Amino acid sequence: MGYAERAIYRRPRWFRRQTNRVVAWLAGVGLTPANTVRLEVRGRKTGRVRAFAVTTAALRGEHYLVSLAGESDWVRNLRAADGNAVIKHGHRRGVHTEEIPAQQRAQVLSAFLEKRALSKSPSSAARDYFGVQPNPPLEELERIAERYPVFKIVPAC
Repeated sequence: MGYAERAIYRRPRWFRRQTNRVVAWLAGVGLTPANTVRLEVRGRKTGRVRAFAVTTAALRGEHYLVSLAGESDWVRNLRAADGNAVIKHGHRRGVHTEEIPAQQRAQVLSAFLEKRALSKSPSSAARDYFGVQPNPPLEELERIAERYPVFKIVPAC
């Protein structure tokens, strides 16, 4: 069974979608922590630009987008757009992204858990998003990494 066949899509409830719209706007104008950005990507069905609030992780000087909701709309749109998108946090920049294989995601997930994500502490993020205890070992994150798509951000030329 391939990755796409095991993927889980967790559509957010109405209130979460409305909150995401507000946070995406706030991130776009730079009023969120630096690791919460507005991701703009063409919709895979409509072709219209869609905006999402997304949390980034930094690891060894590289930056990554982490999908806390698994196979979310922004993940599927980003794949359909061949990894091309715009990130806004006060200013707009075109980026290209490359999806990271599941076996290489654990360290990025660990880096994500080291930073506060808007209102979530690292320990509550570990529990609420990933279902693991605070400060999980890499082996634990390797076990769950397949469920959480990660994309490396590459500045567009």
